Amino acid sequence: MCLGVPGKIISIEPNPLGMTMGKVSFGGVTKEVCLAYVPDAQVDDYVIVHAGFALNKINEAEAQEVFAFLQAMNELQELEQTEPPD
Repeated sequence: MCLGVPGKIISIEPNPLGMTMGKVSFGGVTKEVCLAYVPDAQVDDYVIVHAGFALNKINEAEAQEVFAFLQAMNELQELEQTEPPD
């Protein structure tokens, strides 16, 4: 199943190629995410991320609700994997 996962932007880095990138925290797991589709996003905003792209902003309450739901469904294992398997 393909899911968009909520995360909190913790830093934003302009990319020399013109694509704004940021570090997004997913309940403590941090990933680099493309922020090109949410140009008005700021640090501490919550975004829905799918396949490495932030697709839209959401409010904190909605993000926490979705994150709790995904945890209850045990759908967050993919985020916990930080290195590719050997």
